[in-house]
Amino acid sequence: MAALSGGARVARPVRVEVQGRVSAGFEPVRQAFADNFLLRNELGAACCVFHRGEKAVDLWGGVRNVATGAPWEEDTMVVVYSATKGLAAMTMALAHSRGWLDYDERVCAYWPEFAQQSKDGITVRQLLAHQAGLFALDVTVDRSLVADPERLATVLARQRPAWPPGERQAYHAITLGFYESEILRRVDPTHRTLGQFFQEEIATPLSLDAYIRLPEEIPNSRLAILARPGTGAMLLGMPWRIALASLNPRSNIRRALMGSELVVDTDRTYARNLEIPSGGAVGTARCIAHAYSVFATGGYELALRAETLAALRAPATPSKHGFFDECMQGDVEFSLGFMKPNRAWPFGSSAAFGAPGAGGAFGFADPQRGIGYAYVTNRMGVKVTGDPREIALRDAVASVVDR
Repeated sequence: MAALSGGARVARPVRVEVQGRVSAGFEPVRQAFADNFLLRNELGAACCVFHRGEKAVDLWGGVRNVATGAPWEEDTMVVVYSATKGLAAMTMALAHSRGWLDYDERVCAYWPEFAQQSKDGITVRQLLAHQAGLFALDVTVDRSLVADPERLATVLARQRPAWPPGERQAYHAITLGFYESEILRRVDPTHRTLGQFFQEEIATPLSLDAYIRLPEEIPNSRLAILARPGTGAMLLGMPWRIALASLNPRSNIRRALMGSELVVDTDRTYARNLEIPSGGAVGTARCIAHAYSVFATGGYELALRAETLAALRAPATPSKHGFFDECMQGDVEFSLGFMKPNRAWPFGSSAAFGAPGAGGAFGFADPQRGIGYAYVTNRMGVKVTGDPREIALRDAVASVVDR
């Protein structure tokens, strides 16, 4: 959720032709999307909404690459940073539906080595709620470590939690996905990594243009180039507590974000054949909204059990010290790998669940309204608790479905 540091500002296009379509009644969403370019400094973006299983909004527009002026096209993909967490949580939910995983079981029941350093009492539910105190690693998170699942598992298992399980909450910005992937490798009969499992069991069956492990064969021409905010803009856009913490390399949030920079590759746009399951997914708004739509409308396409879907709809369980997050320096509610609606992020109904990403991307399911929603962009915003462009789109969707 916290934005990464970056380069110079780029000029926004004066006039943008919005591509795509909306169903009758969803015209306010098209207008909000167009207004983002005229009023909110949008560069290139896409928004998609499924309503009761049908695609109601599918829009894209703007510039994919500001250096060349290449337009954002129907199949343009972009990295969504922590919105990846929603896709990763879907893999865990599918493992739960197949009976491989119990959210209330201790992690060490599936991964015995995890029990060291007083971690034997941590449950899957606590880990997925960012309540395990494992938000940072004691080694440099580099490509060689991430690319070696066996070595990474050894490093993960030896970590000492910052506090007893369930005592406090701290955003596991990067580490969460690594822990999820290792648990999945342990419970999956074929021992696939999270990225492999997502591709074979969710993306392929649903025909999604989304990857947690971006393959070599995806051409650069399909990938949007990020336009990052300057450091000053980032600091001014953050709440003061996070801004101060971001300046301290030893702060919780800086330590939690170690490894987030591995997603970008200067030669290939984004890293290839590398899994950052908490922040490295690359995809279209259409595919993310489609996946959430399946989870919002019964999960039949993936044979999800009603028990699993009920668990995702349920309220988040606070730590002993509540929902105050020691990394984000404010109240945030997490449950089973997803974010739940809360005061800082009031999206959808109380049954909704999703994940936002640094720069503005956001995807969520709202089973009560039958909504699968996603917004992606290549101009990274600086707001920590909701980008104005995304909020405008989400509010327009609500104005239609809540009539």
